[in-house]
Amino acid sequence: MELFTIDTILPAASGILFITQAIYHLGLYNKLYIHNKETVYTTDVNTENPPLSVIIVAKDAADELQENLPFILEQDYPEFEVIVIYDRSADDCDDTLKLLEDKYPNLYHTFIPDSARYISHKKLGITMGIKASRHEWLVFTEPNCRPQSNQWLKQMARNFTPATEIVLGYSNYEKVPGWLNKKITFDTLLNSMRYLGMALSGHPYMGTGRNLAYRKTLYYKQKGFASHLNLQRGEDDLFINETAHAHNTRVETGSDSLMRIAMPKYKKIWCEEKISYAATSRLFKGTARYIMGFETCSRLLFYAAIIATIIIGILLHQWTTLGIAILLWAARFVMQLIVFRKTAKTLGERKFCALLPVFDFLQPIWNGVFKLQRKLRRKNEFMRK
Repeated sequence: MELFTIDTILPAASGILFITQAIYHLGLYNKLYIHNKETVYTTDVNTENPPLSVIIVAKDAADELQENLPFILEQDYPEFEVIVIYDRSADDCDDTLKLLEDKYPNLYHTFIPDSARYISHKKLGITMGIKASRHEWLVFTEPNCRPQSNQWLKQMARNFTPATEIVLGYSNYEKVPGWLNKKITFDTLLNSMRYLGMALSGHPYMGTGRNLAYRKTLYYKQKGFASHLNLQRGEDDLFINETAHAHNTRVETGSDSLMRIAMPKYKKIWCEEKISYAATSRLFKGTARYIMGFETCSRLLFYAAIIATIIIGILLHQWTTLGIAILLWAARFVMQLIVFRKTAKTLGERKFCALLPVFDFLQPIWNGVFKLQRKLRRKNEFMRK
Protein backbone atom coordinates (compact mmCIF):
# COMPACT_ATOMS: atom_id res chain seq x y z
CA MET A 1 0.00 0.00 0.00
CA GLU A 2 1.46 3.33 -1.09
CA LEU A 3 1.47 6.07 1.53
CA PHE A 4 2.17 8.92 -0.88
CA THR A 5 -0.64 8.91 -3.38
CA ILE A 6 -2.47 11.84 -4.87
CA ASP A 7 -5.52 11.22 -2.67
CA THR A 8 -3.34 11.51 0.45
CA ILE A 9 -0.93 14.23 -0.67
CA LEU A 10 -3.64 16.71 -1.65
CA PRO A 11 -5.53 16.62 1.67
CA ALA A 12 -2.22 16.88 3.55
CA ALA A 13 -1.17 19.88 1.43
CA SER A 14 -4.58 21.46 1.97
CA GLY A 15 -4.20 21.03 5.72
CA ILE A 16 -0.74 22.64 5.76
CA LEU A 17 -1.98 25.56 3.68
CA PHE A 18 -5.00 25.94 5.98
CA ILE A 19 -2.68 26.21 9.00
CA THR A 20 -0.61 28.81 7.13
CA GLN A 21 -3.71 30.86 6.38
CA ALA A 22 -4.87 30.55 9.99
CA ILE A 23 -1.56 31.99 11.19
CA TYR A 24 -2.00 35.02 8.93
CA HIS A 25 -5.65 35.64 9.82
CA LEU A 26 -5.40 35.10 13.57
CA GLY A 27 -1.85 36.41 14.02
CA LEU A 28 -1.84 39.38 11.62
CA TYR A 29 -5.20 40.34 10.13
CA ASN A 30 -6.84 40.18 13.56
CA LYS A 31 -4.40 42.76 14.97
CA LEU A 32 -6.55 45.81 14.14
CA TYR A 33 -9.60 44.44 15.93
CA ILE A 34 -7.54 43.50 19.01
CA HIS A 35 -5.82 46.91 18.95
CA ASN A 36 -9.12 48.81 18.90
CA LYS A 37 -10.63 46.59 21.57
CA GLU A 38 -7.75 46.47 24.03
CA THR A 39 -5.77 49.68 23.52
CA VAL A 40 -5.43 51.66 26.72
CA TYR A 41 -3.56 54.95 26.45
CA THR A 42 -1.35 55.14 29.49
CA THR A 43 0.20 58.16 31.15
CA ASP A 44 3.22 58.12 28.83
CA VAL A 45 1.00 59.52 26.06
CA ASN A 46 1.33 63.24 25.52
CA THR A 47 -2.10 64.65 26.29
CA GLU A 48 -1.05 68.28 25.86
CA ASN A 49 -2.03 68.31 22.16
CA PRO A 50 1.13 69.93 20.77
CA PRO A 51 0.70 72.40 17.92
CA LEU A 52 0.79 70.75 14.51
CA SER A 53 0.70 71.49 10.81
CA VAL A 54 -1.66 69.78 8.36
CA ILE A 55 -0.17 69.62 4.85
CA ILE A 56 -2.20 68.99 1.68
CA VAL A 57 -0.95 68.98 -1.91
CA ALA A 58 -3.71 69.56 -4.46
CA LYS A 59 -4.09 69.49 -8.23
CA ASP A 60 -7.31 70.28 -10.10
CA ALA A 61 -9.15 69.96 -6.81
CA ALA A 62 -11.06 73.21 -6.26
CA ASP A 63 -14.38 71.42 -5.68
CA GLU A 64 -12.84 68.83 -3.38
CA LEU A 65 -11.07 71.51 -1.33
CA GLN A 66 -14.24 73.55 -0.99
CA GLU A 67 -16.14 70.47 0.15
CA ASN A 68 -13.60 68.82 2.47
CA LEU A 69 -11.30 71.56 3.83
CA PRO A 70 -13.88 72.96 6.30
CA PHE A 71 -14.01 69.55 8.03
CA ILE A 72 -10.26 69.82 8.59
CA LEU A 73 -10.19 73.52 9.44
CA GLU A 74 -12.96 73.10 12.02
CA GLN A 75 -11.19 70.39 14.01
CA ASP A 76 -11.54 70.59 17.78
CA TYR A 77 -7.84 71.17 18.39
CA PRO A 78 -6.15 73.97 20.34
CA GLU A 79 -3.47 75.09 17.87
CA PHE A 80 -2.92 73.96 14.30
CA GLU A 81 -2.37 75.35 10.85
CA VAL A 82 -3.43 73.97 7.48
CA ILE A 83 -1.08 74.50 4.55
CA VAL A 84 -2.32 73.78 1.03
CA ILE A 85 0.14 73.67 -1.84
CA TYR A 86 -1.60 73.47 -5.17
CA ASP A 87 -0.21 72.54 -8.54
CA ARG A 88 -1.05 75.29 -11.00
CA SER A 89 -4.00 73.96 -12.95
CA ALA A 90 -6.98 74.88 -15.04
CA ASP A 91 -9.46 75.09 -12.19
CA ASP A 92 -9.89 77.91 -9.67
CA CYS A 93 -7.96 76.50 -6.69
CA ASP A 94 -6.46 79.87 -5.91
CA ASP A 95 -9.82 81.64 -5.75
CA THR A 96 -11.31 78.86 -3.64
CA LEU A 97 -8.45 78.96 -1.17
CA LYS A 98 -8.53 82.77 -0.90
CA LEU A 99 -12.22 82.66 -0.02
CA LEU A 100 -11.57 80.00 2.61
CA GLU A 101 -8.66 81.98 4.05
CA ASP A 102 -11.01 84.91 4.67
CA LYS A 103 -13.05 82.65 6.94
CA TYR A 104 -10.28 80.53 8.49
CA PRO A 105 -7.22 82.43 9.73
CA ASN A 106 -5.23 79.21 10.25
CA LEU A 107 -5.35 78.35 6.54
CA TYR A 108 -2.39 79.21 4.32
CA HIS A 109 -1.69 78.35 0.72
CA THR A 110 0.92 78.66 -1.97
CA PHE A 111 1.51 77.09 -5.36
CA ILE A 112 4.06 74.99 -7.16
CA PRO A 113 5.66 77.27 -9.76
CA ASP A 114 5.14 76.58 -13.45
CA SER A 115 8.90 76.58 -13.86
CA ALA A 116 9.29 73.39 -11.81
CA ARG A 117 10.54 70.74 -14.24
CA TYR A 118 11.98 67.24 -13.99
CA ILE A 119 10.83 66.74 -10.42
CA SER A 120 7.77 65.12 -8.90
CA HIS A 121 5.33 67.94 -8.21
CA LYS A 122 3.79 65.93 -5.37
CA LYS A 123 7.14 65.59 -3.59
CA LEU A 124 8.04 69.20 -4.33
CA GLY A 125 4.69 70.34 -2.93
CA ILE A 126 5.15 68.34 0.27
CA THR A 127 8.67 69.70 0.66
CA MET A 128 7.38 73.26 0.25
CA GLY A 129 4.68 72.62 2.82
CA ILE A 130 7.14 71.17 5.34
CA LYS A 131 9.52 74.09 4.94
CA ALA A 132 6.66 76.56 5.36
CA SER A 133 5.25 74.80 8.44
CA ARG A 134 5.81 76.29 11.88
CA HIS A 135 5.42 73.16 13.98
CA GLU A 136 7.33 69.96 14.69
CA TRP A 137 4.45 67.55 14.14
CA LEU A 138 3.18 67.25 10.56
CA VAL A 139 -0.12 65.61 9.59
CA PHE A 140 -0.78 64.66 5.96
CA THR A 141 -3.95 64.06 4.01
CA GLU A 142 -5.30 64.74 0.51
CA PRO A 143 -7.97 67.00 -1.03
CA ASN A 144 -10.41 64.14 -1.64
CA CYS A 145 -10.29 63.03 2.01
CA ARG A 146 -12.70 63.96 4.80
CA PRO A 147 -12.19 63.20 8.50
CA GLN A 148 -15.17 61.43 10.06
CA SER A 149 -15.02 63.51 13.23
CA ASN A 150 -13.81 66.86 14.52
CA GLN A 151 -11.65 64.79 16.92
CA TRP A 152 -9.42 63.47 14.14
CA LEU A 153 -6.40 65.56 15.06
CA LYS A 154 -6.80 64.87 18.78
CA GLN A 155 -6.87 61.14 18.16
CA MET A 156 -3.78 61.31 15.98
CA ALA A 157 -2.05 63.54 18.56
CA ARG A 158 -2.68 61.17 21.46
CA ASN A 159 0.07 59.04 19.94
CA PHE A 160 2.66 61.84 20.02
CA THR A 161 4.90 60.38 22.71
CA PRO A 162 8.53 61.46 23.13
CA ALA A 163 9.72 58.25 21.43
CA THR A 164 7.19 58.41 18.57
CA GLU A 165 8.20 59.79 15.18
CA ILE A 166 5.48 58.29 12.96
CA VAL A 167 1.73 57.74 13.40
CA LEU A 168 -0.11 55.61 10.85
CA GLY A 169 -3.83 56.27 10.48
CA TYR A 170 -6.61 54.39 8.69
CA SER A 171 -8.38 55.56 5.54
CA ASN A 172 -10.82 53.97 3.11
CA TYR A 173 -13.24 55.01 0.40
CA GLU A 174 -16.72 56.24 1.19
CA LYS A 175 -19.42 53.59 1.01
CA VAL A 176 -21.72 54.04 -1.98
CA PRO A 177 -23.77 51.55 -4.00
CA GLY A 178 -22.09 49.61 -6.78
CA TRP A 179 -19.74 46.70 -7.48
CA LEU A 180 -16.68 48.92 -8.00
CA ASN A 181 -17.10 50.54 -4.59
CA LYS A 182 -17.40 47.15 -2.89
CA LYS A 183 -14.32 45.97 -4.75
CA ILE A 184 -12.05 48.87 -3.88
CA THR A 185 -13.24 49.18 -0.28
CA PHE A 186 -12.46 45.49 0.24
CA ASP A 187 -9.05 45.88 -1.39
CA THR A 188 -8.25 48.92 0.75
CA LEU A 189 -9.48 47.21 3.93
CA LEU A 190 -7.35 44.13 3.29
CA ASN A 191 -4.25 46.19 2.49
CA SER A 192 -4.82 48.22 5.66
CA MET A 193 -5.16 45.05 7.71
CA ARG A 194 -1.81 44.05 6.26
CA TYR A 195 0.36 47.12 6.72
CA LEU A 196 -1.27 48.33 9.95
CA GLY A 197 -1.23 44.78 11.31
CA MET A 198 2.47 44.51 10.53
CA ALA A 199 3.08 47.86 12.27
CA LEU A 200 1.20 46.62 15.35
CA SER A 201 3.36 43.49 15.24
CA GLY A 202 6.47 45.66 15.42
CA HIS A 203 7.33 45.47 11.72
CA PRO A 204 6.02 48.66 10.01
CA TYR A 205 6.84 48.78 6.33
CA MET A 206 4.65 51.44 4.68
CA GLY A 207 2.04 54.14 5.20
CA THR A 208 -0.40 56.16 3.15
CA GLY A 209 -0.40 59.94 2.85
CA ARG A 210 -4.17 60.10 3.26
CA ASN A 211 -3.92 59.75 7.03
CA LEU A 212 -0.37 60.02 8.28
CA ALA A 213 1.71 62.02 10.74
CA TYR A 214 5.43 62.32 11.36
CA ARG A 215 7.95 64.69 12.87
CA LYS A 216 9.59 67.41 10.84
CA THR A 217 12.97 66.42 12.29
CA LEU A 218 12.49 62.91 10.86
CA TYR A 219 12.00 64.39 7.40
CA TYR A 220 15.21 66.38 7.62
CA LYS A 221 17.13 63.51 9.22
CA GLN A 222 16.16 61.32 6.25
CA LYS A 223 17.05 64.17 3.84
CA GLY A 224 13.48 64.21 2.61
CA PHE A 225 12.84 62.12 -0.46
CA ALA A 226 16.44 62.17 -1.67
CA SER A 227 16.79 58.40 -1.92
CA HIS A 228 13.87 58.07 -4.35
CA LEU A 229 13.74 61.53 -5.86
CA ASN A 230 13.92 60.02 -9.34
CA LEU A 231 10.48 58.43 -8.88
CA GLN A 232 7.19 60.15 -9.55
CA ARG A 233 5.60 58.66 -6.41
CA GLY A 234 6.74 57.12 -3.13
CA GLU A 235 6.38 60.24 -0.99
CA ASP A 236 4.44 58.22 1.59
CA ASP A 237 4.98 54.46 1.29
CA LEU A 238 8.70 54.54 0.42
CA PHE A 239 9.44 57.30 2.94
CA ILE A 240 7.78 55.32 5.75
CA ASN A 241 9.46 52.12 4.55
CA GLU A 242 12.84 53.78 5.05
CA THR A 243 12.17 55.44 8.38
CA ALA A 244 9.67 53.35 10.36
CA HIS A 245 10.66 50.75 12.94
CA ALA A 246 9.10 49.09 15.97
CA HIS A 247 10.15 51.77 18.46
CA ASN A 248 9.23 54.96 16.59
CA THR A 249 5.88 54.02 15.01
CA ARG A 250 2.36 53.93 16.44
CA VAL A 251 -0.99 53.08 14.88
CA GLU A 252 -4.21 55.07 15.35
CA THR A 253 -7.51 53.48 14.29
CA GLY A 254 -9.98 54.95 16.77
CA SER A 255 -13.45 55.62 15.38
CA ASP A 256 -12.88 59.39 15.42
CA SER A 257 -9.56 59.14 13.57
CA LEU A 258 -10.90 57.54 10.39
CA MET A 259 -10.53 59.26 7.03
CA ARG A 260 -12.96 58.74 4.15
CA ILE A 261 -11.83 59.07 0.55
CA ALA A 262 -14.22 60.29 -2.14
CA MET A 263 -14.97 57.67 -4.78
CA PRO A 264 -12.98 58.26 -7.97
CA LYS A 265 -15.09 59.47 -10.88
CA TYR A 266 -13.68 56.79 -13.14
CA LYS A 267 -12.40 53.25 -12.54
CA LYS A 268 -9.23 54.16 -14.44
CA ILE A 269 -8.21 56.59 -11.67
CA TRP A 270 -8.18 53.80 -9.08
CA CYS A 271 -6.40 51.46 -11.50
CA GLU A 272 -3.65 54.04 -12.08
CA GLU A 273 -3.20 54.38 -8.30
CA LYS A 274 -2.80 50.62 -8.00
CA ILE A 275 -0.30 50.50 -10.86
CA SER A 276 1.70 53.33 -9.26
CA TYR A 277 1.72 51.42 -5.97
CA ALA A 278 2.98 48.33 -7.81
CA ALA A 279 5.86 50.45 -9.12
CA THR A 280 6.94 51.60 -5.65
CA SER A 281 6.11 48.53 -3.53
CA ARG A 282 8.70 46.43 -5.36
CA LEU A 283 11.34 48.77 -3.89
CA PHE A 284 10.32 48.15 -0.27
CA LYS A 285 13.23 47.20 1.95
CA GLY A 286 12.96 44.45 4.54
CA THR A 287 11.06 41.18 4.59
CA ALA A 288 7.51 42.57 4.78
CA ARG A 289 6.85 42.42 1.03
CA TYR A 290 7.92 38.76 1.00
CA ILE A 291 5.77 37.96 4.03
CA MET A 292 2.76 39.51 2.30
CA GLY A 293 3.65 37.81 -0.97
CA PHE A 294 3.80 34.47 0.81
CA GLU A 295 0.29 35.01 2.18
CA THR A 296 -0.99 35.63 -1.34
CA CYS A 297 0.77 32.54 -2.69
CA SER A 298 -0.47 30.33 0.15
CA ARG A 299 -4.01 31.63 -0.41
CA LEU A 300 -4.01 30.77 -4.11
CA LEU A 301 -2.36 27.42 -3.45
CA PHE A 302 -5.00 26.69 -0.80
CA TYR A 303 -7.77 27.28 -3.31
CA ALA A 304 -5.97 25.18 -5.92
CA ALA A 305 -5.39 22.33 -3.46
CA ILE A 306 -9.00 22.39 -2.23
CA ILE A 307 -10.42 22.37 -5.76
CA ALA A 308 -8.07 19.56 -6.81
CA THR A 309 -8.92 17.55 -3.68
CA ILE A 310 -12.64 17.92 -4.30
CA ILE A 311 -12.25 16.79 -7.92
CA ILE A 312 -10.11 13.79 -6.93
CA GLY A 313 -12.54 12.90 -4.15
CA ILE A 314 -15.47 12.88 -6.58
CA LEU A 315 -13.65 11.04 -9.40
CA LEU A 316 -12.19 8.34 -7.14
CA HIS A 317 -15.26 8.17 -4.89
CA GLN A 318 -13.07 9.07 -1.93
CA TRP A 319 -15.81 10.60 0.17
CA THR A 320 -13.58 11.04 3.21
CA THR A 321 -11.12 13.03 1.11
CA LEU A 322 -13.98 15.09 -0.30
CA GLY A 323 -15.30 15.75 3.20
CA ILE A 324 -11.87 16.87 4.44
CA ALA A 325 -11.58 19.36 1.58
CA ILE A 326 -15.05 20.83 2.21
CA LEU A 327 -14.42 20.98 5.96
CA LEU A 328 -11.09 22.82 5.50
CA TRP A 329 -12.64 25.35 3.11
CA ALA A 330 -15.58 25.93 5.45
CA ALA A 331 -13.29 26.29 8.48
CA ARG A 332 -11.15 28.88 6.70
CA PHE A 333 -14.23 30.78 5.50
CA VAL A 334 -15.75 30.92 9.00
CA MET A 335 -12.42 32.02 10.49
CA GLN A 336 -11.97 34.69 7.82
CA LEU A 337 -15.57 35.86 8.16
CA ILE A 338 -15.20 36.34 11.92
CA VAL A 339 -11.92 38.25 11.58
CA PHE A 340 -13.20 40.50 8.77
CA ARG A 341 -16.58 41.17 10.38
CA LYS A 342 -15.04 42.17 13.70
CA THR A 343 -12.41 44.35 12.05
CA ALA A 344 -14.88 45.93 9.62
CA LYS A 345 -17.26 46.74 12.48
CA THR A 346 -14.59 48.61 14.46
CA LEU A 347 -13.63 50.58 11.33
CA GLY A 348 -17.16 51.29 10.12
CA GLU A 349 -16.78 49.16 6.97
CA ARG A 350 -19.04 46.71 5.18
CA LYS A 351 -19.04 43.17 6.56
CA PHE A 352 -18.94 41.77 2.96
CA CYS A 353 -20.22 38.33 4.11
CA ALA A 354 -21.39 36.60 0.89
CA LEU A 355 -18.94 38.63 -1.22
CA LEU A 356 -16.00 37.77 1.02
CA PRO A 357 -15.01 34.48 -0.68
CA VAL A 358 -15.45 36.08 -4.11
CA PHE A 359 -13.19 39.06 -3.37
CA ASP A 360 -10.80 36.87 -1.39
CA PHE A 361 -10.21 34.75 -4.49
CA LEU A 362 -10.21 37.61 -7.03
CA GLN A 363 -8.05 40.11 -5.10
CA PRO A 364 -4.69 38.42 -5.86
CA ILE A 365 -5.73 38.12 -9.50
CA TRP A 366 -6.54 41.78 -10.05
CA ASN A 367 -3.40 42.84 -8.18
CA GLY A 368 -1.43 40.48 -10.40
CA VAL A 369 -2.94 42.23 -13.42
CA PHE A 370 -1.82 45.62 -12.04
CA LYS A 371 1.73 44.30 -11.56
CA LEU A 372 1.73 42.96 -15.11
CA GLN A 373 0.54 46.32 -16.45
CA ARG A 374 3.35 47.99 -14.52
CA LYS A 375 5.90 45.69 -16.17
CA LEU A 376 4.48 46.31 -19.63
CA ARG A 377 4.80 50.08 -19.31
CA ARG A 378 7.89 52.06 -20.06
CA LYS A 379 10.10 52.73 -17.09
CA ASN A 380 10.05 56.50 -17.56
CA GLU A 381 6.30 56.59 -16.95
CA PHE A 382 7.05 56.19 -13.23
CA MET A 383 9.94 58.63 -13.16
CA ARG A 384 9.73 62.27 -12.13
CA LYS A 385 8.44 64.64 -14.77
